[in-house]
Amino acid sequence: MIAHLDRLESEAIHALREAAIGFARPAMLYSVGKDSSVLLHLALKAFHPAPLPFPLLHIDTTWKFREMYAFRDRMAAAAGARLIVHVNEEGRQLGLTPFEAGDPGYIDVMKTQALRQALALHGFDAAIAGARRDEEPARAKERMFSIRQPGQRWDPKSQRPEFWRLANCRLAMGQSMRVFPLSNWTERDVWQYVRREGIAVVPLYFACNRPVVERDGRLIVVDEPERMALRPGETATPRQVRFRTLGCWPLTGAIASQATSVEAILAELEDARLSERHGRVIHGDAGASSLEIMKRDGYF
Repeated sequence: MIAHLDRLESEAIHALREAAIGFARPAMLYSVGKDSSVLLHLALKAFHPAPLPFPLLHIDTTWKFREMYAFRDRMAAAAGARLIVHVNEEGRQLGLTPFEAGDPGYIDVMKTQALRQALALHGFDAAIAGARRDEEPARAKERMFSIRQPGQRWDPKSQRPEFWRLANCRLAMGQSMRVFPLSNWTERDVWQYVRREGIAVVPLYFACNRPVVERDGRLIVVDEPERMALRPGETATPRQVRFRTLGCWPLTGAIASQATSVEAILAELEDARLSERHGRVIHGDAGASSLEIMKRDGYF
């Protein structure tokens, strides 16, 4: 009998190979999180001993954790991969920052528009990403091969059926594809696979003392004190925390934790009652900032 992780691995590798041969210019979105680390590991397995047949694309908001940048460069070099880093320079010149989280402008400009720019600039017709259906209701609606209309726009009601796991890579004029090889994985599956395969992940996933500000019910780690916009009365104090999900540091809440190993993280997940993306400030509110609305506009 095929083990659960072996089945997920086989499915993901199949999707990666289909994407590599089914599209003219695919790219792998590399967000530097644990899912990206697993996806990169799977891609290296899928095409070994050949080099990766597509580049890694990182959409840089310029507000990621410093440890993420160091890890990104180290892992891309170790994989022998071509790394493309794209920043929306118009947004940078406007001085947009993540501290205006209630305004969707920062996310739209520095993430959604930046991704659309990068895909158009390099002529990529498929973007492979590590999103999983269990993360969030909007992502649960995605197919593994999810069609995008011109302008990278997503219509959840007009997706193609996926009979017998067959990949339909045909594109009409102006269309492109998002490919999600980890669609059927869960957070626990990811960590079990990290343990089994010995995959390196960003140290931010493990608990240690970090300078924290408690803001709006979230624990925000002050990664760059010189850029932190403290509110009146706020002071950063050391707390034992880790992250379940990673993004721009002012928008990503940590959790109080004692988990300093993969085994401890897996044990901690047994008692988890909140979504792993609960700490994301941009996904905590409904309305204009909801993930589904952003995805319809081209967000990953």
